Amino acid sequence: MRLVLQRVLSGSVSVNDQIIARIGQGLVILVGVGLEDDEEKARLLAEKTAFLRVFEDQAGKMNCSLLDIGGEALVVSQFTLYADTRKGRRPSFTAAALPDQAKPLVDCYANHLQRLGVPTQCGQFGAHMLVRIENDGPVTILLEQ
Repeated sequence: MRLVLQRVLSGSVSVNDQIIARIGQGLVILVGVGLEDDEEKARLLAEKTAFLRVFEDQAGKMNCSLLDIGGEALVVSQFTLYADTRKGRRPSFTAAALPDQAKPLVDCYANHLQRLGVPTQCGQFGAHMLVRIENDGPVTILLEQ
């Protein structure tokens, strides 16, 4: 699995001009699922996400986690994180999991974040989404398992 974590002041997802998910301070998380991924990887990445210290403490140092600040998560499936652009000018997505494998793993990741105590909302799997991100920092972290 590949994740792009963006520290945000707010984030939202719209489908067909309707907001379907919205968060305040926290992380917008773009999730790509690969062919070799499984539930164990999803759980490990959810734990890493919840406890990753990317928020500033009172001294301005990145010492606080999503749980420490009471932040929220917005999980958005994004198969294009598995784009292979090494050949030609058109990306190949052959390393990305097909929807019947990817959706349950994205759900597993989001559900595990929720079980860890992170208020979590999700985009709509497979839909054309408009994702609004109010970056804070900006801080962008890549996680891969």
